[in-house]
Amino acid sequence: MDLQNEKCVMVIDEHLPLGILANTAAILGITLGKKLPEIVGADVTDQNGNAHPGIIEFPVPILRGSPEQLRKIREKLYQPEFQELTAVDFSDLAQGCKTYEEFINKMCQAPENTLQYLGVAICGPRKKVNRLTGSMALLR
Repeated sequence: MDLQNEKCVMVIDEHLPLGILANTAAILGITLGKKLPEIVGADVTDQNGNAHPGIIEFPVPILRGSPEQLRKIREKLYQPEFQELTAVDFSDLAQGCKTYEEFINKMCQAPENTLQYLGVAICGPRKKVNRLTGSMALLR
């Protein structure tokens, strides 16, 4: 992986309450780290000798989007043109489940077009990520 030409972004529904927004970002980040462990740097040590786990080696801007924009991005990510990108999504269905087993059972019964995406994380070649998200504003 050429880290100099890679880009990761998160696009999160700008209308979410702060707690759900933070939870969405956390879940996307954890899942992205599992799918792409090579983007996490080596552990580091501070001056006192205390160890600190490695973090991602490049910035991850968090962009704001509407539910409609999230839907369009997710639909494009299923197209062959964007297959090389790593995409992680988090939906209302997932957010509403109390256990992973409940999530599995509900997801296999849910048509994709009924999911409302709270957030999507995308990582891959900078040009392709920019083609999907380049005009979107930062979430502030």
